[in-house]
Amino acid sequence: MERAVATHLRANLPPLSLHVPEPKFRPGDAVDFASVDVPAAGATRRPDTADEARSFTDLAYGLVRVLDDENRAVGPWDPKLSPDTLRRMLRDMALVRAFDERMFRAQRQGKTSFYMKCTGEEAVSIGATAALDADDMCFPSYRQQGILLSRGCPMVDMMNQIYSNRGDKLQGKQLPIMYSEKRFGFFSISGNLTTQYPQAVGWAMASASKGDTRIAATWCGEGSTAEGDFHSALTFATVYRAPVIFNVVNNQWAISSFSGFAGAEATTFAARAVGYGIAGLRVDGNDALAVYAATEWAAERARTNQGPTLIEHFTYRAEGHSTSDDPSQYRSAGEPTAWPLGDPIRRLKDHLIALGEWDEERHAAQDKELAEAVKAAQKEAEQNGILGHGLHQPLDSLFDGVFEEMPWHLREQQAQMLAEEEASGRPWARK
Repeated sequence: MERAVATHLRANLPPLSLHVPEPKFRPGDAVDFASVDVPAAGATRRPDTADEARSFTDLAYGLVRVLDDENRAVGPWDPKLSPDTLRRMLRDMALVRAFDERMFRAQRQGKTSFYMKCTGEEAVSIGATAALDADDMCFPSYRQQGILLSRGCPMVDMMNQIYSNRGDKLQGKQLPIMYSEKRFGFFSISGNLTTQYPQAVGWAMASASKGDTRIAATWCGEGSTAEGDFHSALTFATVYRAPVIFNVVNNQWAISSFSGFAGAEATTFAARAVGYGIAGLRVDGNDALAVYAATEWAAERARTNQGPTLIEHFTYRAEGHSTSDDPSQYRSAGEPTAWPLGDPIRRLKDHLIALGEWDEERHAAQDKELAEAVKAAQKEAEQNGILGHGLHQPLDSLFDGVFEEMPWHLREQQAQMLAEEEASGRPWARK
């Protein structure tokens, strides 16, 4: 009887305890990022794209960097891009920032309900898109608007979706900024975290099974790596060597939880690749050339049947998670300006100036031109209405687009809804 009763306290052992991650800086704290390891630009080796993933696992713990402190492109990862390509990437990043600024103000003016900026992360989408082929399929998260802008999606179409107005091709059925653009290889954004990962793998597997040459790329935030879909996707991609690029955008923060809650204190997010036996890279996400080079390298691996690659983009969310967020409530105000990897737009601009291919005057003129272009697009989009002025789609269209033939129970619900609306005395227009 005595042997069946186990004691849970042992005098010779300390009591167990849990580790609860805690960010280093809270509101009011002075910021010191000295503990962030930033290796010298050009110091990271570049393996051949045909090398086995097990031969370069160290790259999941380092940091691929190209632009150095003197604004030079150095080292084996330098993609040696032409000045025209560099200027186009700079312009695209500047356009993303101008677009974000105006749509942020539109939300504050009550013209839409919600918006998410990617300030400080522009290189993640622009650098990657420049390295992909135009017909490669992208499965984005909600901070990759740069893909659409870089691929030439009309800003008016994007704004119509943000406003859920009469011009919204999604008929107001998606939250603002959750675009869907088949024309530009941009899969529908979902508010459910990381669902795009297994979808990207499935698309890539289908491309391979058909003998196509197109690959898939997908993005998620570092917190989303804790989702089951993330790991299911990596398992399938590993087993079938799917031609897909996994991008993990480590911007240090979720809404109010820092990256430690997703495992950042234990290891890097690129290290997730090591456990699955696939290629893993950790990249300076504020260096557009490093993002380009890593994506180009991963794309070549995918196209030559070497399997998937996971790229961690080490960056920083300079502003709030969304317009619903106030980062001053949970992090130090000094963090964005103290981030050691700097601003991606300024870094690429300074590189072009150092090459003699750009100058401050042209940059200022370009910023003004882009701001005017965004303003003009906004004016055109708002002619179709704004979300703040109410419903812009026929109410009965709420049930469309789900089934090819609407089942009886939805027809019944639709009729009930319309009857209640009629009885209210203020019916919305029907088709």
